[in-house]
Amino acid sequence: MIIGIPKEVKNNEARVGLIPGHVETLCKRGHRVVVESGAGSQIGFSDALYEEAGAEIMGGAKLVYDQAEMIVKVKEPQPEECALLHEDQILFTYLHLAPDPIQTQALIESGAICIAYETVTGQNGSLPLLSPMSEVAGRMSIQAAATHLEKSKGGAGLLLAGVPGVAPAKVCILGAGVVGRNALQMAVGMGADVSILDRDLERLRQIDFMYSNRVRTLFSDAMAIKNELQQADVIIGAVLLPGAAAPKLVTHDLLSKMKRGSVVVDVAIDQGGCFETSKPTTHANPSYEVDGVIHYCVANMPGAVARTSTFALTNATYPFVEALANLGANSALRAYESLRNGLSIHRGKLTSAPVASAQNLEFIPAEAVLA
Repeated sequence: MIIGIPKEVKNNEARVGLIPGHVETLCKRGHRVVVESGAGSQIGFSDALYEEAGAEIMGGAKLVYDQAEMIVKVKEPQPEECALLHEDQILFTYLHLAPDPIQTQALIESGAICIAYETVTGQNGSLPLLSPMSEVAGRMSIQAAATHLEKSKGGAGLLLAGVPGVAPAKVCILGAGVVGRNALQMAVGMGADVSILDRDLERLRQIDFMYSNRVRTLFSDAMAIKNELQQADVIIGAVLLPGAAAPKLVTHDLLSKMKRGSVVVDVAIDQGGCFETSKPTTHANPSYEVDGVIHYCVANMPGAVARTSTFALTNATYPFVEALANLGANSALRAYESLRNGLSIHRGKLTSAPVASAQNLEFIPAEAVLA
């Protein structure tokens, strides 16, 4: 199979779909890999390294898309990339379609076979291709919050950890999934006063056992969220409904009751965000203010630590890339339920129920289109 690795075009995005080591393995197994010039150059993977691994370097994205049978990338395709896709081509990347009807329609019209990293499943319903970036984003959320509490960033002028004689900042985390637990680890490590809310009591029990009285665990309901928001200096939005739009847990009215100079970090922004006042931002312009509350809503947070993120992501995605390359799309999707759960669009048909529900579109099960 011919596998294409284009250069990412999203704002401040330097990650790359495959590292040279994985390219070398694919080439040794009889596959052909074409890489857009400069695809990994910002994180230390030069064109020469890819050539040494056996790849062919292409002078532009169009050449990669024209030749490749499968495109492997990181972020959801931008409009100019969607226009380069062609019928029966495999697209394997993050998609986050539920809040993005324009991308959904473009991918349907392309006729491509689009598999979303974020809904590929593992054992016990885990999301093995989402977890690595959720770990990175969860840890980064506390770094971002600590920075934006500084007065120069518009925050209240608080040090997250406090100092002897001065109380630490109060951090509230909405959601105890992978993002929430990694944010929790960082916030506790930095000495903040931390609470975490979730509706899964078993997760809360595990956190209570691990952190004891260093963390307040609360069952998530409207009253608990309201009480915590009014006291918090930092709110981390870490709620996930796999493949679906994030629930709006915090309304504009509720947000207006937060302290002036407090900080919201909405890690769920890829799926539309869990604050009513959230809108996607970039690393170039990461924050904005609503009612005196600083909002940090960067849609590709792990892109700021692109080298770490690329290794973490490709370690997880590579086995699936190899399966698709070895078997072809339809055979691999039939053989592996985990991959089949990631199938979002197949040759013009929408195969993701959460996306169909969010956008009021017709849904066809993956099994039906593969029959």
